[in-house]
Amino acid sequence: MPDIASLLVALRQFGLAEPELAAQFQTFLDSSPDAFERHHPPGHFTGSAWLVSADGERVLLTHHRKLGRWLQLGGHADGDRDLARVALREAEEESGLSGLCVEPVIFDLDRHLIPARGADPAHWHYDVRFVVRVGASEDFLVSEESLALAWRRIDEIDRDPAADASLRRMAARWLQRRRSEV
Repeated sequence: MPDIASLLVALRQFGLAEPELAAQFQTFLDSSPDAFERHHPPGHFTGSAWLVSADGERVLLTHHRKLGRWLQLGGHADGDRDLARVALREAEEESGLSGLCVEPVIFDLDRHLIPARGADPAHWHYDVRFVVRVGASEDFLVSEESLALAWRRIDEIDRDPAADASLRRMAARWLQRRRSEV
């Protein structure tokens, strides 16, 4: 897998993300070797999965236990600099699905503030998101990190004003990608 710096360069070259956001991720990457560690005080990298169904029309979402919102699957890098591998691992762990396949290019970037919780201070997640495709089975298992999991139609997320803004952005990006493939 290419390293995150190479993926960010490719993302900027091909105009697949807001240039300012991609540059912000690069600056954070260059700021500290601990940027992939959970203990890094200002924040850390995370990897997420836009986990799509075999027909490409649905995405598997988690009703996140700590945040109480419907979001994509994903989690902390915990020192792993291969964020595509992180996204794949998190998708497998959080869904119980096997035979998943990750696309090794960045699909989306999102920087969001995680509020203080208990002894953990507020910090930033630099979330790098990858398309992960389901294997032979779409029968998931709910992990302890989720209140629930559900397959949701991507076109419905795109039209849902109550959906998380980053989910709507990814839904729109996915739908545009599908239209350009036809």
